[in-house]
Amino acid sequence: MKRFLGKVAVVTGGGGGIGSAICKRLADEGAYVVVTDANMQAASEVASLIEAKGGSATAIGADISRKPECVDLIEKAFAIKGRLDVLVNNAGINRRGNLLSLTDEDWQTSFAVNLDSMFHLCRAALPHMIGAGGGAIVNTASQWGLYPAPNHIAYNTTKAAVAAFTQNLARDYAPDKVRVNAVCPGEIHTPMLEAGVKRAGRTIADLDKLVPYGRIGKPEEVAALVAFLASDEAAFMCGSLVEITGAQAVA
Repeated sequence: MKRFLGKVAVVTGGGGGIGSAICKRLADEGAYVVVTDANMQAASEVASLIEAKGGSATAIGADISRKPECVDLIEKAFAIKGRLDVLVNNAGINRRGNLLSLTDEDWQTSFAVNLDSMFHLCRAALPHMIGAGGGAIVNTASQWGLYPAPNHIAYNTTKAAVAAFTQNLARDYAPDKVRVNAVCPGEIHTPMLEAGVKRAGRTIADLDKLVPYGRIGKPEEVAALVAFLASDEAAFMCGSLVEITGAQAVA
């Protein structure tokens, strides 16, 4: 399928496990992908892999916890082709702990990266999409934003806010044909998850046993869902929070 031929897509957190899979999937389907990450080396590696496979991509380093860098990112991305069709707000961090164990910095940084960045990026991107007659925004929320897991209050709260932000933005800009949806993954096999599993003295096999489907998810499966929501095939989906969990209850 080439559902994104001629379109420009910006993906934040594009150097990470889920983000890189999203970038590769959109590029495989014809998009010109702007891979952005706070880690410029990781973003460049993903962009290079895409180009090596015959796709089109460029890497832009950005600390999206800072408003000026969010605005600059969108303007640079728009300037490449004079259009911006898809924005995937995928970047996120997980500062673990209950309220009494978190620092002020843990809380503030969680909101800056997981939520405030979406505010700044969407506000910069919307005029371009509206001017072009429409666009698609896909946000990465979380199953834990809908059903909180213990000892992750900063992460859970920001992801719940992402879900609310998604539905509010969708309601406000649906008349402008800008569709806004969110994916809500459960446990997905990424380097970040592996690190957390090792810290807890557990294994991926332990997590697999908790999932009714028999295993945790793959980044490519989340990427496929993101691509669908961003495509014209999901033309009437706006304001949806789509869980992808293998039927797993909250861990």
